[in-house]
Amino acid sequence: MTLQRLLAWLPSDQRKPLLQRLLIVWAVSLPIAVATWISHQSDGLPHRFEVSLVYAYAISTFIWLFTDVVRYPFKRQLRAETPHYWPSAIPATLMLLVGVPVGYVLGTLVGDAYAGWSTWDLWHFNRNRFVGMVVSSVAISAAFVGFFYQRAKTEALTTQVTQAQLMLLQSQLEPHMLFNTLAHLRALIGHDTARAHAMLDHLNDYLRTTLQASRQAMHPLADEFSRLHDYLSLMAIRMGPRMAFELDLPPALATTPVPSFILQPLVENAIRHGLEPLVTGGRIDVLARAEGSQLLLTVHDYGSGISELALAEAARPLTPDAGRPAASWGLAHVRQRLHTLHGPRADMHISPVTTGGTCVVLTLPLATPHGEA
Repeated sequence: MTLQRLLAWLPSDQRKPLLQRLLIVWAVSLPIAVATWISHQSDGLPHRFEVSLVYAYAISTFIWLFTDVVRYPFKRQLRAETPHYWPSAIPATLMLLVGVPVGYVLGTLVGDAYAGWSTWDLWHFNRNRFVGMVVSSVAISAAFVGFFYQRAKTEALTTQVTQAQLMLLQSQLEPHMLFNTLAHLRALIGHDTARAHAMLDHLNDYLRTTLQASRQAMHPLADEFSRLHDYLSLMAIRMGPRMAFELDLPPALATTPVPSFILQPLVENAIRHGLEPLVTGGRIDVLARAEGSQLLLTVHDYGSGISELALAEAARPLTPDAGRPAASWGLAHVRQRLHTLHGPRADMHISPVTTGGTCVVLTLPLATPHGEA
C-alpha cells in the first residue's frame, strides 16, 4: 500500500503539513527521551535507554493522533473549517481535554508492554514522581498543540489579509467597468434594443455572481467560469468585432474549488493591455486542465503582448502603492494570493507569445469539492 493511498482519507492539501508536524513531534521526542532516561535512574524504576525512547515516541505519537489527526475525520463535530481545519477555542479545548489524556494512557500502555512492567505501579511507592511525570508529559503535549494551533491561526489571518486586499482591488476595478458598461448601455438603448437587452442580462448575471463570490473565499470553478462568461460577453458587446473569446472548462473540473476572483484580474489585464490598444482587437482563451494532482488555469490573449517592465513589476513583492500600475498590481496580487493559500505548491507563469499576445498559467493543487481526496 502506497503512502498516498494510506492518506487518501485526508484532504490533499493537508497531507504534507500533517506529516511535517509529526516529524517535528518526533524530533522533540528524542531529547524528551534522553531527559526521561536520566531522571529515571533515581526514581526506583531504572531502565535502558531504548525503553525511554519507546515511551517518549509512543506517548507523543498517540497524543498527536488524538489532537491533530482527529481533527479531520471529526471536522464537522469540531466545526473545523478550511483551509487549516483548526477548531475554535471551545471545541479545541474539549479536544485537548479528551485527546491528551487518552493519548498519554495509550502511549504509556505501549511503553509498559515493551518494558514488561506497569508505570501505574509508580503511584504506590512514589506518587510525587508519578504526578510530576504525568503533568510534565501533558504540559509538553499541550504546548505542542498550542504552538501548531497558533501557527495555523497566523496563516489563516494572513489569508484573510490577502482576501481583504483582493476586495480592495475589486472595489477599484468594478466602478470603472460599471460606468463604462452603463454608458455603453445607454447609447445602445436608443438604436439597438436587442443588444441592449443582452447587455443588461449579462450585467445582471455578472453582478449577482460577483456578490456571491465576494462572500466566500473559495467557490466551484464553474462559478468562476460563469462569471468570466458574463464579463467577457459584456466586453464583447462593447468592443464588437474587435473581440472574441472562448472558455474551455471540462465537465469533470466543474465542481473543483478555486479561490474566488482568481482569474478575473488576469482577464481584465488581458483586455485592457492586450486587446484594447490594438485597432484590430484580438481574442482571449481561458482554459482549465488537470495534470496529475495539479490544476492548470490558462488565460491566453492574442493581443499586443506584455512588456519586460510589466513582467518585472508582476514579479515584485505585493506592496500597495498608489503610483504603481494597475496591471502589475493585479498580476502581483494573484501571484501573492496563490502563495498565501498554497505556498510552493502553487505558481503563476507569465510568458510572451511569439505570434503576439501573452499567456498566463496558474498552477495550484487539484482539490475536490469538500477538500477531500
